[in-house]
Amino acid sequence: MASVLTAEAQPRAAEPRYVYRFGGGVSDGGRGDKNLLGGKGANLAEMASIGLPVPPGFTIGTPMCARYYQEGERFPDSLAAEVTQGIAHIEQVTGKRFGDPADPLLVSVRSGARVSMPGMMDTVLNLGLNDETVQGLAATSGDERFAWDSYRRFIQMYADVVLGLDHGAFEEALEVAKEDRGLTLDTELSASDLQELVAEYKQLVRDQWSRDFPQDVHDQLWGAVGAVFGSWQSERAKVYRRLNDIPGDWGTAVNVQAMVFGNMGDTSATGVAFTRDPSTGERAYYGEFLINAQGEDVVAGIRTPQYLTRAAREAAGAKPASMEEAMPELYAELTRVFDTLERHYRDMQDIEFTVERGQLWMLQTRSGKRTAKAALKIAVDMATEGLISEQEAVLRVDPAALDQLLHPTLDPDAPRDVLTKGLPASPGAASGAAVFDADTAEKRAAAGEAVILVRTETSPEDIHGMHAARGILTARGGMTSHAAVVARGMGRPCVSGAGSISIDVKTRVMRVAGREVREGDRLTIDGSTGEVMLGEVATVQPELAGDFGTLMEWADKTRRLRVRTNAETPADCKTAHEFGAEGIGLCRTEHMFFDAARIAAVRQMILASDEPGRRAALDKLLPEQRDDFAEIFLVMAGLPCTIRLLDPPLHEFLPHEEAEFADVAAATGLDVEQLKRRAAELHEFNPMLGHRGCRLGVTYPEIYEMQARAIFEAAIEVATRTGQAPIPEVMIPLVATRRELELMKAVVDRAAEAVFAEKGRRVDYLVGTMIELPRAALRAGEIAEVGEFFSFGTNDLTQTTLGVSRDDAGRFLSAYVEQGIYAKDPFVSLDVEGVGELVSLAAERGRGTRPDLKLGICGEHGGDPASIAFCEQVGLDYVSASPYRVPIARLAAAQSALRAAA
Repeated sequence: MASVLTAEAQPRAAEPRYVYRFGGGVSDGGRGDKNLLGGKGANLAEMASIGLPVPPGFTIGTPMCARYYQEGERFPDSLAAEVTQGIAHIEQVTGKRFGDPADPLLVSVRSGARVSMPGMMDTVLNLGLNDETVQGLAATSGDERFAWDSYRRFIQMYADVVLGLDHGAFEEALEVAKEDRGLTLDTELSASDLQELVAEYKQLVRDQWSRDFPQDVHDQLWGAVGAVFGSWQSERAKVYRRLNDIPGDWGTAVNVQAMVFGNMGDTSATGVAFTRDPSTGERAYYGEFLINAQGEDVVAGIRTPQYLTRAAREAAGAKPASMEEAMPELYAELTRVFDTLERHYRDMQDIEFTVERGQLWMLQTRSGKRTAKAALKIAVDMATEGLISEQEAVLRVDPAALDQLLHPTLDPDAPRDVLTKGLPASPGAASGAAVFDADTAEKRAAAGEAVILVRTETSPEDIHGMHAARGILTARGGMTSHAAVVARGMGRPCVSGAGSISIDVKTRVMRVAGREVREGDRLTIDGSTGEVMLGEVATVQPELAGDFGTLMEWADKTRRLRVRTNAETPADCKTAHEFGAEGIGLCRTEHMFFDAARIAAVRQMILASDEPGRRAALDKLLPEQRDDFAEIFLVMAGLPCTIRLLDPPLHEFLPHEEAEFADVAAATGLDVEQLKRRAAELHEFNPMLGHRGCRLGVTYPEIYEMQARAIFEAAIEVATRTGQAPIPEVMIPLVATRRELELMKAVVDRAAEAVFAEKGRRVDYLVGTMIELPRAALRAGEIAEVGEFFSFGTNDLTQTTLGVSRDDAGRFLSAYVEQGIYAKDPFVSLDVEGVGELVSLAAERGRGTRPDLKLGICGEHGGDPASIAFCEQVGLDYVSASPYRVPIARLAAAQSALRAAA
């Protein structure tokens, strides 16, 4: 007999597990669990599992982050029992009890997404202190000052992160306390001084929050856990995710871990280190530490730290002893850990550590953020060392980061007015107007101005201004401070710790060495030397050899997709060719028409009232076009060159301002009124969808005939002169029907045959089209009966598919991305589901008709790594990118091939 249960008696689904332990011989996860535990939690579990000294703790997994928001920023009842078990694990390993007045357990509560987001989310340290446990901490540590300093720090951090109170009020109280006692450093405050400061801090909480500072340690813990989950949706975290293409639904984990203290006197310390130099990639330990400090003191840039190694200290001419000199035995132990972690993870590691009374503890390891130069060197060196393969090295370098290497640097021989020198925190050079806050940086940059963001120290809230600025300068902080780490990740030059500068935010003035720099004055910073200069310094072009050449060679052995360039000037073609372009994917002939020396003939052609008049003007343009194409063919030395015939509407070549009308009238012999009437006749309300592309050729075939003749005459001239025949690919733009392409191909073929007969020589050529209209994609099978190649013009195909003007989209697309309507700006990264579906369909139908149909992409997406991965998947033959993005496309194409083969 079937069992029938009442609703009350229905068995409840088991709650999923959310808490995972680590440390003390236990590891409930490992480095393969980053999606579940976040990067920090997975790596803490991994370090514990391989025997490294990790303070015990537990991780609340990333699925809880999504549930926390789904349930209105509340936790399910089941989580309480799991957290209680997690605390019990820490208590068992440490022998301390959470909230015990005699021997209290203190914990840190820290975030940890699956990818590193340095400084973007919140942390609470020293949690578990209250008016009773501070006495127990003082007794067990034997250091009353340390206990009250920890309590002071905890109240200040908790008030800021969890309660959302004014952080500045607490900082001001600390500064006043030092000033009243004639002190300079926080460490000079005595136990009684700190006890008084704690009382003042508690009063500040009472005044701002209307309640007393929470004394129940469990309330403290749940408040901190909620705050860390809450920081996932902070404005700075959302900006960072948007800038780094991190999905908002990934969420963060929360790590609760036993505190270890670097501020327990001169045998204690805290530091941040990299197993290789993250700026240059040199195989040398790189980092900073502070004696008698907590980790936040290093990364927040509040105190200028000391160097890790003697060599770094000596190179900088610094006096305070390095860790290698001050703590030689602990430094030796730390270097053994460095080697273990780098071999284990097979990548350069970014490590946080604490020394508590002579005992080394590892608090974090992760793959370190690095500059493009360092990424190249580290990848090539590790492959050479046998730590990784050549293919892994190719996959290790972010293609977009190569952009940092492809632009000019400061000319070493140019005069420099050096104001001061700081720490070379992130390499590269930048010039711009000095600005003193992030909002101003963002506003002025949006208006097209280059700016240098100058701050006493940066905080995570400055992320939008840092991204907008060309470079970053800070008065405080070391080479592992927030400013330095974020700048390196963004590829922004940064000079930090320029201690001789002072910034008056109210008057918007920076003072240094008796000189003043006002907001708007131009500065130049060199993140490779630490120099800060007044004015703008000349630049030199980069040299792309060494590690760059090696990695590109490995990439080229791997990739299937060919890489061409979008270029029409000899200079651009030469640059692209030097960067490894294998031909031209798009030569926009209208750019040649805008040249000042020939615009009069173009306008004469447009203003002509009949075909003979147009042909007369075109005869003047023919030799100019022929010379243009010949120069391009010479640079490209026998490589295929896709040349798009005239595309924009004719009115774009006519004047728009009153003064211009008079000049053009004088040059063409027409009166001003006649000229204005013709301009009015050609005016279009929506020129993107108007009389342009092949529609011009259908209406005025003599234009395309002239251009085709110029192409073939140039090709034969270069073939005769060099013995290397160019391969012209004549592109007919904006085709929507088979008949349009049929008519235009006939014009091109007739011009070719006429030139070949006149010159007594032939060259191979193709005639194809740009697929930039949805109808063309849908009817690709019949269009391929005529066309010998397709080039997907994804700029216009995106516009016509989405019904969105690229010129106007800036007003609303950012809101669409922020709200998840589009994952990314579809004009930056291809809309795979919509536009990509049309590309895939056209490729399939086109090759169904013509199996050897050549397929490429020539929109701006041709330089976007994500879009290139799609092109690999669809089976296109090549991508075409702007000259400076050619190396990016080469590397992205190699990575796409490797991932497709995996």
